[in-house]
Amino acid sequence: MNIGYFADGPWSHNAFEKINKDPQFKILFIVPRKDTNDSKLKEFCETYEIDYLPNQSINSESFLDLLNDYECDILVSMSFDQIFKKKILNATKHGVINCHAGMLPFYRGRNILNWVLINDESEFGITVHHVDEGIDTGDIIIQKAFPISEKDNYNSLLKIAFDKCASLLYEGLVLINKKEYNRIPQLDIHELGFYCGKRIDGDEQINWNDNSRDIHNLIRAVCKPGPEACFYFENNKYRVSQSRYYKNAISYKGIPGQVLFKRDGFLVVKTNDSFIDILIEDSKAIKIGSRLL
Repeated sequence: MNIGYFADGPWSHNAFEKINKDPQFKILFIVPRKDTNDSKLKEFCETYEIDYLPNQSINSESFLDLLNDYECDILVSMSFDQIFKKKILNATKHGVINCHAGMLPFYRGRNILNWVLINDESEFGITVHHVDEGIDTGDIIIQKAFPISEKDNYNSLLKIAFDKCASLLYEGLVLINKKEYNRIPQLDIHELGFYCGKRIDGDEQINWNDNSRDIHNLIRAVCKPGPEACFYFENNKYRVSQSRYYKNAISYKGIPGQVLFKRDGFLVVKTNDSFIDILIEDSKAIKIGSRLL
């Protein structure tokens, strides 16, 4: 099976290595993102004598003409940033497939690993699917769910996803090549599903009027390598690296955002329903009784 690979980042590196080792597959070229900083993909091309094709518009007539010269059987997308339009979707025998770190038809869209934690999910999914003219709406090839523990955060889920996305994408290609799968329309699972929007600067600010569980979930959802949750005190911005949530904390009235006391290097802060422990780099300027924004 001849493959055209559209890719970026560690997800795509792991998948490349699995696909490239298997003699039933041959990657003919790699197209990186338009604004790529990914030197690893270019190194792969140089090492394995694969064509490297950076391109600002994969839907242009010039790129489509170039694509036809390669005679690919399938196009594979892994963390790519351009939309595949109708002509390129129909340019190969098996079309285009994509790996999405979400349990389609739920969690379509952007920043899924952040959103599953914010939504307090007990698992997250990975889906390999055909690409159609919608966004994350194509028929499913293979899909698996992975548990989320109380100890998990964005960093730990990212590591799992880097590994499992690569494995599942490879499995999907094997199934297609052997014709051993049934396409599952997403409408067969749910008639609507749902989308998640891209997170932007400012979304990481803590709202102390939220409940403790919601604040804890935000903090673990945007921890490094994310932007980290933040708050303001006396016009200074503080980033929160970690939090501790107490299931048995009693709900009571108080002033959300007020520092109640300090313990083990953590600030104990009142929330809407109870309190939460937060860890910041330098808490000396923040006294007990201070009110955080």
